[in-house]
Amino acid sequence: MAEASLAPVSLADARAASQRIAGIAMRTPLLRLEGSKAPTVHLKLENMQPVGSFKLRGAANSVAMLDGEDLARGIGTASAGNMGRAIAWLAHRHGIPCTVVVPDDAPAAKVEPVRALGATIVPEPFARWWQALVEGAHPAMGGTFLSPFASEPMMAGNATIGLEIVEELPEIDAVVVPYGGGGLSAGIACAVHALRPEVPVYAAEVQGAAPLAAALGAGKPVEIEMQRTFVDGIGSTRVVDAMWPLVSRQLAGSLVVSLDEVSQAVRILATSARVIAEGAGAVALAAARAGGAGTGHVAVVVSGGNIDPPVLAQILQRG
Repeated sequence: MAEASLAPVSLADARAASQRIAGIAMRTPLLRLEGSKAPTVHLKLENMQPVGSFKLRGAANSVAMLDGEDLARGIGTASAGNMGRAIAWLAHRHGIPCTVVVPDDAPAAKVEPVRALGATIVPEPFARWWQALVEGAHPAMGGTFLSPFASEPMMAGNATIGLEIVEELPEIDAVVVPYGGGGLSAGIACAVHALRPEVPVYAAEVQGAAPLAAALGAGKPVEIEMQRTFVDGIGSTRVVDAMWPLVSRQLAGSLVVSLDEVSQAVRILATSARVIAEGAGAVALAAARAGGAGTGHVAVVVSGGNIDPPVLAQILQRG
């Protein structure tokens, strides 16, 4: 991963990415959550992508920008599951090798579909996995390493979500996006601000794993003690330095919610909207319901739906 700070995604780059990924990643629905009044919540359903998460957008744009020789050598990434699945899906589509470094405690519901697509799985302890992610390298990686978030092509693919939100909901008042590495929220914010500079884009994080909130409070990236929970698709011990200048400028703040609020959001999505979301995918709804993004028309990104079935069953039973 490059040490230099990442540049904002331009409107031209976002629109070019939209053309590249057409026919690969789908244009997902933006549906009003029935019964929501203040705020009026609109769900951007990225859980409906072929791989179950938004990750296909950035991955497809990144792969489309590789030259033939680099593509032939194969691709890989470090991922807790969703980016690994997107990369493996694209590798299978192209008939090329794929290697995915995963945390050794990643949920089977995310890892096994990656393996089923033919990827080589390399489990590592969290600290070593995070090191591979930050460095953009691992001894087992033979092909091109694709960062899950910290690259301009990846963020440009993610920015296509922002284009679609503004196009489909011109009256938008705010957008809330789960914060993992920052590539999703920064990409969406760049696109939204290019079209509607006055619309705030908020990050959503969960208590015990909120490095952006800590960084915003300190004015710089700081280390936090991270708690591992069922919200496994987001959260880390620190904001990546290369992302910090961009996310600190583009995002209006971090809305931090509790695990109980996330569980409630998962239940609401399943029972009221018939939408299956993983913990990370429900964080933005939890934050919007808490009121941090205002009381107008709020778009929340349901980033993924790859939840471990026993976890979903437990959350629904508790409700």
